[in-house]
Amino acid sequence: MNQTLLIIDAQQELIDGNLEESAVFNKEQLIRNINKVIEKAKEADVPAVFVRDLDVAEGKGVGFQVHSEINVPAEAKIFDKSATNSFHGTRLLEHLRSQQVEHVIIMGCKTQHCIDTAVRTATISGLDVTLVGDGHSTEDGVLSAEQIIKHHNSTLHGHYNVEHFSIVRNSEEDLFSPTHDSHR
Repeated sequence: MNQTLLIIDAQQELIDGNLEESAVFNKEQLIRNINKVIEKAKEADVPAVFVRDLDVAEGKGVGFQVHSEINVPAEAKIFDKSATNSFHGTRLLEHLRSQQVEHVIIMGCKTQHCIDTAVRTATISGLDVTLVGDGHSTEDGVLSAEQIIKHHNSTLHGHYNVEHFSIVRNSEEDLFSPTHDSHR
């Protein structure tokens, strides 16, 4: 089964915050977990794809780049987006289809916006999804960041669009041995 690790909006200014927005919840652990899963992906020969949001740091400079503490593989593909949805206006889905990807492992920021949208869009686009439950984050809003993350992990575990669905697993698990078929 062809798979891809999809890391969304793990950008310097978004993770660390700026004058207008605070840093994401538990940012040090988020970065550690992203790096841990990148290493697992390398060992499993699973490519990594990064998506950057052009709204972060006005799409330029150090703040726009993938966070400096994240170990971006040299061969990783990078797509830039201008919408909440990583698939909208990008060639991401075309790329995944050209690689015959059937399963995406999703991590990054922000939980209730870009992560939620990517998970749901991937399932309706014919992909099974594993959301890394301890691999996405956000900042406080109407709910605390911790509540938002827990809510989305609960809501997106088992989210389905008939043939394809998402499950939530943590970074310690064997994310590249998907368990979707045992749930069908």
